Amino acid sequence: MAQTEIAVLGGGCFWCTEAVYLEVKGVGRVEPGYTGGQQPDPTYEQVCGGTTGHAEVVRLEFDPAVISYRDILEIFFTIHDPTTLNSQGPDVGSHYRSVIHYQSPEQEATARQVMAEMAHVWDAPIVTELLPAQPYYRAEDYHRNYFAQHPLQSYCAFVVQPKVAKFRQMHAARLK
Repeated sequence: MAQTEIAVLGGGCFWCTEAVYLEVKGVGRVEPGYTGGQQPDPTYEQVCGGTTGHAEVVRLEFDPAVISYRDILEIFFTIHDPTTLNSQGPDVGSHYRSVIHYQSPEQEATARQVMAEMAHVWDAPIVTELLPAQPYYRAEDYHRNYFAQHPLQSYCAFVVQPKVAKFRQMHAARLK
């Protein structure tokens, strides 16, 4: 990729979000991690314990000549429920919150516009947090490509796979 931008998004479990964005044309690197909390270098167990303040997120590097930030966000709002506070399906806790960490004033403006448009799509108010970039901590290596490595694990089969299938159906033109 010649020129890349960064997007940091939390839409529940990062295994789901990572699995989708790995298939998006124009997205290069996808990395699960943690941000938004007060504890430096948290572990997965600490984040899941709910005391760090961090959310599970993915950090995407994308080529804006291939896919826009707006398109990244439109995918984001179709692969998770932005109306449930601190939960996504079976995953409950503030570390599963819906959040966008913008990297620039332009990303903030785009996110505000997309969120306003999405407010007309959903039947309940959008609770997605919109926050400036904060220190980001890469998740442990065993979280990377989790769905691809464990497709038959029950969580992957019953939670991740349906989200990936929904993405493929709704955004077929965006597939790599």
